[in-house]
Amino acid sequence: MISSLRGEVLEVSLASATIEVGGVGMTFQATPATLSALRVGEEGFVHTELIVREDSLSLFGFADADERHCFRVLLGAKGVGAKLALAVLAVHTPDALRRAVANEDVAALKRVPGLGPKGAQRVIIDIGDKLGPPSDAAPAPVVAPTEEPNSDVVAALVQLGWNEATATSAVAAVEAEHADGAALAVPELLRAALRRLGGGIRG
Repeated sequence: MISSLRGEVLEVSLASATIEVGGVGMTFQATPATLSALRVGEEGFVHTELIVREDSLSLFGFADADERHCFRVLLGAKGVGAKLALAVLAVHTPDALRRAVANEDVAALKRVPGLGPKGAQRVIIDIGDKLGPPSDAAPAPVVAPTEEPNSDVVAALVQLGWNEATATSAVAAVEAEHADGAALAVPELLRAALRRLGGGIRG
């Protein structure tokens, strides 16, 4: 079992990163929030979960043990695979997810691409109180704009399930709201756009 990785960050993309451990590059998928904290050339650390299938091995990385715990609990819900579980955590922080489940907030869970009303209800039923109570959430980091909507981030949002107009609007809004900050790296901009979309309506 690979439970964590620590080493030099070799690469960070929109959906994954590679950390060198003992001379071996280990690639893992992660949320934009986790990826935004990694810097190429610097030491990185993530908690991990290895998903073993008959034809593949998939490694997922998490900023902390709590996020990994939520991922594991989500996998226990009927119809939720690793990709959808990661999408849930890309839209909702662990504490936001706890609140949505505790309040039976189907609308909040439906904001996750690929999770419809029936799937959201199933998640609420299957998870129950397995996530535990929410803790005090940390404030969202201040983010800054680029001069125009970033096409890479828009494309990533479209891949996650939003249409191009909605994705473009979200990225532009994030950039406009933080017009006085420093330029964002792509993973940070994607993270901020996802947070904004998590509070709105897909479509």
